[in-house]
Amino acid sequence: MKAMPWNWTCLLSHLLMVGMGSSTLLPRQPPPPSPKRSFVTFRGEPAEGFNHLVVDERTGHIYLGAVNRIYKLSSDLKVLVTHQTGPDEDNPKCYPPRIVQTCNEPLTTTNNVNKMLLIDYKENRLIACGSLYQGICKLLRLEDLFKLGEPFHKKEHYLSGVNESGSVFGVIVSYSNLDDKLFIATAVDGKPEYFPTISSRKLTKNSEADGMFAYVFHDEFVASMIKIPSDTFTVIPDFDIYYVYGFSSGNFVYFLTLQPEMVSPPGSTTKEQVYTSKLVRLCKEDTAFNSYVEVPIGCERSGVEYRLLQAAYLSKAGAVLARTLGVRPEDDLLFTVFSKGQKRKMKSLDESALCIFILKQINDRIKERLQSCYRGEGTLDLAWLKVKDIPCSSALLTIDDNFCGLDMNAPLGVSEMVRGIPVFTEDRDRMTSVIAYVYKNHSLAFVGTKSGKLKKILLHKHISCSAHQLLLGECDADQLPSRGDPKKPHGRGAVKREPKAPPQPEAPRGGIKLPHPPPRTLLFTSPGEDFQISMGGPRL
Repeated sequence: MKAMPWNWTCLLSHLLMVGMGSSTLLPRQPPPPSPKRSFVTFRGEPAEGFNHLVVDERTGHIYLGAVNRIYKLSSDLKVLVTHQTGPDEDNPKCYPPRIVQTCNEPLTTTNNVNKMLLIDYKENRLIACGSLYQGICKLLRLEDLFKLGEPFHKKEHYLSGVNESGSVFGVIVSYSNLDDKLFIATAVDGKPEYFPTISSRKLTKNSEADGMFAYVFHDEFVASMIKIPSDTFTVIPDFDIYYVYGFSSGNFVYFLTLQPEMVSPPGSTTKEQVYTSKLVRLCKEDTAFNSYVEVPIGCERSGVEYRLLQAAYLSKAGAVLARTLGVRPEDDLLFTVFSKGQKRKMKSLDESALCIFILKQINDRIKERLQSCYRGEGTLDLAWLKVKDIPCSSALLTIDDNFCGLDMNAPLGVSEMVRGIPVFTEDRDRMTSVIAYVYKNHSLAFVGTKSGKLKKILLHKHISCSAHQLLLGECDADQLPSRGDPKKPHGRGAVKREPKAPPQPEAPRGGIKLPHPPPRTLLFTSPGEDFQISMGGPRL
């Protein structure tokens, strides 16, 4: 991997965001310019790039996944511990990796790009997965980053062979008296025979246990995974599923994705490749993945279609917005950023929209689709997994909100797109990231833009919003994504590089996250910087 030609820096800023008015789209008077501020600075190694960021909600400690290193930082960005993860001798064509058996491919010194960083609160450890050795993971003690385990001797221990940062997404499902589960979603980079695109794994209490990362269930015919069939690549040679966000809610785990598909334009008999944003849902307790359902999602405003998902974040509705939407304040809302169109995945258009989905409405649509399929109506409608149309089979059974599927009519696709509620659009400076929270019963969102601006958006009772822009000065906050459970937000740092085919969707490459309560600061990463800024709520 080519070394980065600049220094990577962490900054601590104390910029107070100006509150917004409550009735106009933009403030009537621009805020006075902020005085120049001094910064507390942390500099990493010159060749490093920041990839992922997680905050311990109990202590406020920050864990930063970088190229060849994992950092533990204090809440004021002082380095507490450093753990080196690379570089090492490797070759991406070595499968199994050369640490398991001799590899005939030439070995070169290779950087270890952090691809997934999760806090396992139950066992007080950090799960850090890298790009070396087909995606092997380390389990590190939170206190001092001591290596508790690094399983590598089984096929299940290799989570992803894709070297791009951000290609792996994980969601932990915790249990009080049982071992936890880790749902893993990853692009496969044309190697479906080695890596499932989505799977559930065991998180054993013992970090060195033989069963760590083993599939939750696996026999000769069924396993807790879904693989992309080889036939799919005959239709779309560069097919892959790009995972943008993931979370758990209620009895389900969700992933938001971008997928290529072939469609015929209106009035044409030829097909062209476009990209469709889809939500994937699985039951937490489904070991055979019979509950797999995916739903296309998008947004439309004033006749303009926004279909390319850039970022997403799960938050609660809050009392004020809940009254408008007809939901409860504690109901889940999915805040999403889409760019215009469907075709330009690598270079998204600047037009973008912030949209809200009510999670219950998506679940209701899935339930309707399940009910119709079990009445024998339509086909399974999942082109990438079932290359040919397979009709739904009729069965007499009750399908309620928590139905987890059978070994028939599965996996299942929904053909009709679920449309979000557009609340804010930007025509010139594409929004690339989002985070949201409830402040004094009001829903407040922060979005990052391509040019390095941070927009603070207050959602009003009529589903309109006020926005205040904060320019991040010399800090290039290009693309600031948000990840993970809203209670334990996950971020992703940035590595500036030209995308290779097939790339990740042009999605945020920084990280926004709320530190542990009270939420008075906003912590985020940009290409080369981590910084923390004061986060004021709306003036109510």
